[in-house]
Amino acid sequence: MSDQSYLEWPFLEDSHRALARDIRTWSEREIAPLAEEEPADRAGLDALMRELVNRLAAGGWLQYTVPAPWGGRARTLDVRALCLIRETLAFHSGIADLAFVMQGLGTGPISLFGSEDMRRRYLPDVAAGRRIAAFALSEPQSGSDVAAMTTAARQDGGDYVIDGEKTLISNGGLADQYVVFARTGEAPGARGLSAFVVDADAPGFSVIEHFDIIAPHPLARLGFENCRVPASQMLGEPGDGFKVAMASLDVFRPTVGGAALGFARRACDEALAHAQARRSFGKPLAEHQLIQAKIADMALRIDAAALLVCRAAWARDTRPGRVTREAAMAKLYATESAQEVVDEAVQIFGGMGVVVGSTVERLYREVRALRIYEGASEIQRLIIAGQALAEARAEIEAEAAE
Repeated sequence: MSDQSYLEWPFLEDSHRALARDIRTWSEREIAPLAEEEPADRAGLDALMRELVNRLAAGGWLQYTVPAPWGGRARTLDVRALCLIRETLAFHSGIADLAFVMQGLGTGPISLFGSEDMRRRYLPDVAAGRRIAAFALSEPQSGSDVAAMTTAARQDGGDYVIDGEKTLISNGGLADQYVVFARTGEAPGARGLSAFVVDADAPGFSVIEHFDIIAPHPLARLGFENCRVPASQMLGEPGDGFKVAMASLDVFRPTVGGAALGFARRACDEALAHAQARRSFGKPLAEHQLIQAKIADMALRIDAAALLVCRAAWARDTRPGRVTREAAMAKLYATESAQEVVDEAVQIFGGMGVVVGSTVERLYREVRALRIYEGASEIQRLIIAGQALAEARAEIEAEAAE
């Protein structure tokens, strides 16, 4: 990555600066060579994902996906570190970024809400790459509308029995365990959900189908038919499911912004190199003012996105309470901006930008999903607006009470 000035921003500590240098050096050696070709089928993708998990574990990077008492590097999940790692991995390979973050997202609820026994059983193996994790929230008829979830879990003695489906689940069919959200009915809507850890070999669990999407990504639809899990596999208390999901997303939504920055920085670097090497109308593309305007907009969007991502990660790491607003802003702006930066890079490359196999063509496909997963851009806007309106109402009520 050509621009490293953001590492000197006050949001980061010296440990983060050292981490950024180390992951960059390691990724250039271990990840860049694997990014040359995309897997041809699901078997090849699964094999590559396992290889990447193994490499990430051997490099010690998966230790950042769990807290220190259970095999991790830091006492709590270090969101700034997660963002920096995702940014560098995404710069080289979207699949490597996915392999890394799913170990964190798939176990984040366990790190935050799991019992001591549950943390001991799952987290060290995830940090060591011996187990692969997944996060199962979305359903065929309720993606962003979590309150409309229909997968249900009923208590039966010392167990819960889960029935329903989940869809578009990353690492579906590949993971060894899934954090699964289901309706237990303690209250209406989102307040009546609970979260469970379901092992892949649990009776009644199945993989119904796999999905092929525009960029390699192991997605599947999961089935639960009389799927019995011990009550001890519940995360938190009955009815805590929505809280578990949102607290986990507060950690990992800023890291989606980190991945978006990685894609955007790679696109910008590719565009800068091409604009200086390619000649048009007797001079390099870089000397044309319209190209310079595009480059200026790309650099502006990248820095603005980086500021929001750093702020959200810093707030989550250093301040008490929820950072839902900051996380939503970081994810929204960084992913939307990355899409624009990549699109401008394709435009600067012209016809060669849409040739299959070129770096910017790959980035064009990889960046698109970021505006959808972990809460689509429209949902982030609703979150931001909801908090702004709530703050305004509180101010009006406080003034009226004086």
